Amino acid sequence: MPAAHDLDDATLRALIPRLRRFARSLVHEPAAADDLVQGTLERALTHGRTRHTPDALQSWLFSILYRQFVDEHRRGQRWRRLAQLFGGGEADTAPSAERVASAHASLAAFDTLPSEQRALLLLVSVEGFSYREVADTLGVPVGTVMSRLARARQALRAASETDPKPARPTLKVLR
Repeated sequence: MPAAHDLDDATLRALIPRLRRFARSLVHEPAAADDLVQGTLERALTHGRTRHTPDALQSWLFSILYRQFVDEHRRGQRWRRLAQLFGGGEADTAPSAERVASAHASLAAFDTLPSEQRALLLLVSVEGFSYREVADTLGVPVGTVMSRLARARQALRAASETDPKPARPTLKVLR
């Protein structure tokens, strides 16, 4: 088993920009993304001896970062619900589609995807992870990665191809 000091400093430094890019895609706020990366590196250095193989460092770091994001997201939702329950807190508002420039249409479509779908698309398409690496990183079976990735790509295509006019809501008759 490798010791914590076996984490190669140069390798960690080389992965920081990729970790930061992944974190920023998840949280959309540079300061919060840097906090996520810092927490990831802190955890890696603290628990480095639990990593089994040196070649799994990249996947392991992305896994730590993603799990920290999910934990913080859940914690934030819990606090928002409590604030709304006790303090009548305000609901989050998403930026309107009219404000997004046409040159950024695909990025805007990407931003509308749930964080899980953005994470999958980034890990496979941008970071070049294999389906196996993504499955190991997220702790899910490879088949789940494949089906979620297919749904993410379909959602991105649908969001990119939609007409800029708001769609008329469809009503469903309930009996």
